[in-house]
Amino acid sequence: MAKELRFFYAPDVQSGELPQDEAQHALRVLRLSVGDELNLMDGKGTFYRAEITTATGHRCLFRIVEEMPQERAWQGHLCLAMAPTKLNDRTEWYVEKATEIGVDEFAFLDCQFSERRVIKTDRIEKIVVSGVKQSHKAWKPSVNDMVSFKKFVEAERPGQKFICHCYDPSDISTSSSKIHLNSLISDAAEDCTVLVGPEGDFSVEEVRLAEANGYQSVSLGTSRLRTETAALVAVHIMQLAKQI
Repeated sequence: MAKELRFFYAPDVQSGELPQDEAQHALRVLRLSVGDELNLMDGKGTFYRAEITTATGHRCLFRIVEEMPQERAWQGHLCLAMAPTKLNDRTEWYVEKATEIGVDEFAFLDCQFSERRVIKTDRIEKIVVSGVKQSHKAWKPSVNDMVSFKKFVEAERPGQKFICHCYDPSDISTSSSKIHLNSLISDAAEDCTVLVGPEGDFSVEEVRLAEANGYQSVSLGTSRLRTETAALVAVHIMQLAKQI
């Protein structure tokens, strides 16, 4: 049976040196040494086969043996903007699983009913990198700092834009409607942004503001989902619709 490839994340691969945390894992945990082979990913679409040339202390230098550009597995730029959950571990679980499924951008919203208004993006970045390596993704999703709901929805974003909520359309406006996300998302090479609210949902005013800025109200089904579950369902729907 062939041995599963183990990737190392090297965003500055042309420097010929692994980042310190990756170097420590390679040298101290896996006990790799000079002459051993490395499988690298730069998070920008290319895999590399490399060979260790120096292994001293905390430093692991390598030479690139082969560059292997990868093809995109889905169309468009997929962004999920979510209000972080009160418990950090639920947000971290979602980020890990969404990375494995496939997404391009994580955004975090400070909403009217948010129970968490601060998020440690450095911790999220580490989880994303781990998920990228584990699932062999050639592109690393970007991780944005938390911003206010208003600032996010008023910013210019190309492509389709959706907001998931639990209100009846009549609660929002006489012209509002709400169809399942799966029925609306396009399979064309168009960007897609989906908003998921906090445990207490978006406020009516926030939904109205989003609709005024081009977002379409959508449903994720008849079940009432936790925030992190709803976010993951939305990512999966986007991914299935956009697969090449």
